[in-house]
Amino acid sequence: MDLISEYKCFGGFHRRYRHFSETTRCNMIFAVYLPPQVLSDSRVPVLYWLSGLTCTDENFATKAGAQRYAAEHGIVLVIPDTSPRGENVPNQDAVNIGFGAGFYVNATEEPWAKNYQMYDYIVKELPDLIERHFPVTQIRSIAGHSMGGHGALQIAVKNPDRYQSVSAFAPITSPTESMWGQAAFRTYLGSDRSAWAQYDSTELLKHAERVPPMKIDQGTADEFYPGQLNPEPFAKTAEERGFDLTFEKHEGYDHSYYFVSSFIGEHIAFHAEYLFQAA
Repeated sequence: MDLISEYKCFGGFHRRYRHFSETTRCNMIFAVYLPPQVLSDSRVPVLYWLSGLTCTDENFATKAGAQRYAAEHGIVLVIPDTSPRGENVPNQDAVNIGFGAGFYVNATEEPWAKNYQMYDYIVKELPDLIERHFPVTQIRSIAGHSMGGHGALQIAVKNPDRYQSVSAFAPITSPTESMWGQAAFRTYLGSDRSAWAQYDSTELLKHAERVPPMKIDQGTADEFYPGQLNPEPFAKTAEERGFDLTFEKHEGYDHSYYFVSSFIGEHIAFHAEYLFQAA
């Protein structure tokens, strides 16, 4: 790993790193916030944050104010990029396909399959790297916003043994029913909709045996709600299956990081409860 930058922040350190990923076959950048608790040789749990369309690791790091709450609770934040990038990585001039739009799937279609293996990168390679090189435990939770909320939910629903909790802001909970999701899945996964279902959180929830505790927040003034987002079917399925979901709508909030920053403290407190129960 190469250290790109380091900033002292709320008694800890926010760092950015570059490394070559064997999964995505290109250089990847991720950020880590190390709270002050790790400076005393303590190993602490990890919250992975997945960002949305067009974002990098820096959107959340600079706009959400999450480091303050991570420092209060003693949680490491890991913030990966949203897609592979580079001169030899395929891209498309579209908001929802290519750079900044990995959708946290393992692409099967060419030319995307070589690099766009974001599911395996987030679930396997990156945690292995973090747990080898940083003072963390193997106790993890996951969260995200918009496309990242989709990623966090589908990953946690499929891997309940790996994550203590999951939360999302304005997630794309049914990408197979959203224009963004349909275009991305057709590009990355082909035309067989049965292949899409393995990355659709609502479809996955219908067949899950168990899931970690979940939290979803949605702003009512979100310009993409309900069209691209539509979390109600997910919430209904969770209720019908008896799964633990806290679903709240917030009057007047939009899709931006103003919304995320308003409630990120509650999300980190939610994860802290379950991370430290498992410690």
